[in-house]
Amino acid sequence: MPGSLCDVLPAVAALLGAPGAVDKLTLHEWLGGADRIDRVAVVLVDGLGWHLLGELAGSAPLLAAVLAGQTGRLTELTCTFPSTTPTSLVSLGTGAQPGEHGILGFTLNVPGTDRVLNHILWRDDPPHDEWQPLPTWFGRLNGAGVSARAVLPAAFLGSGLTDSAYRGAEFRPLQPSDDNARKLADELRAAPGLVYGYTAALDTAAHAFGVGSSQWHEAAARVDELLTRLVEALPPRAALLVTADHGGFNVPPDARVDLDTDPRLAAGVRVVAGEPRVRYLHTEPGAAADVQAAWSEVLDGRAHVYSREQAVATGMFGPVRPAHLPRIGDVVAVCTGDTAVLATAHEPPETARLVGFHGAATPAEMAIPLIAFTSPAAAR
Repeated sequence: MPGSLCDVLPAVAALLGAPGAVDKLTLHEWLGGADRIDRVAVVLVDGLGWHLLGELAGSAPLLAAVLAGQTGRLTELTCTFPSTTPTSLVSLGTGAQPGEHGILGFTLNVPGTDRVLNHILWRDDPPHDEWQPLPTWFGRLNGAGVSARAVLPAAFLGSGLTDSAYRGAEFRPLQPSDDNARKLADELRAAPGLVYGYTAALDTAAHAFGVGSSQWHEAAARVDELLTRLVEALPPRAALLVTADHGGFNVPPDARVDLDTDPRLAAGVRVVAGEPRVRYLHTEPGAAADVQAAWSEVLDGRAHVYSREQAVATGMFGPVRPAHLPRIGDVVAVCTGDTAVLATAHEPPETARLVGFHGAATPAEMAIPLIAFTSPAAAR
């Protein structure tokens, strides 16, 4: 079985000597141990799925060389479910499964209300440490005297998602005019410890224009240039780890279902959350069984439709804290194949205009890479 995105920061922390950290990924063997490595950059490339590496290689010379075995070291990991950015970022930061940290999807119903929380837009309500109660490895490292810094767009700072994923980090704001690669390299040279970076370019292009589009390949080239510059700038005793939050694929028009134009799917549904590949349906009182039956019939062969209890019992969220259970729909629909369930009356119109999607449990969405590079001095 592949390792998990949850294992990355604990492994880095173990390499850097943090107490209580476990290296399930055997990074110490990959990278030569703490006697050779005292600083690690972790860069998360949003949307860099394992199954997309071959397609983008033509636009990404460094990644092509990794695939060919000419540089770096490559292994397969899996992200957590749902395979969506907010869930994955918090799983990376905390090292915990979604059922434990509570960020169980792109959007979630706030229990006891009809409100749907979009984690990308989340600011102060609900309170960050109540909605996501776990510490992060950034905070653990800094608490243990190991510097852990996060180089992030200034617009991210102060948000609920940023606090949930990177709580306790030393933040280094990135302005739109700043050079991301240079800022990451400068931080890595400045002091031992962990330096974290993020880029959304590839995922943004996949959503807006589609995997395989010219815009997606242009984004792949920009990401490859960022990584190439980081590899070239690695100081002695440094390593660079590159990973992702999910993969994805294009959903054709004939694979899209709109629950708001099909009375069979809309009946009995009070609140719609989740995202097009994984729907959380909060139902009217007494309607859950009928909603599950209707969705099972309409989406037969196109989605697995569970009750909340059935969904939790599959283990796909990991252990679920009792306080987090109401965030999962009374009915959960997990799309299979290339189906997506739109909700045009509940979500912004741009959601229906997306080309690339992710969120469900297919290998194309869940499989992600972990790529390791070391400086020449560290490799000797």
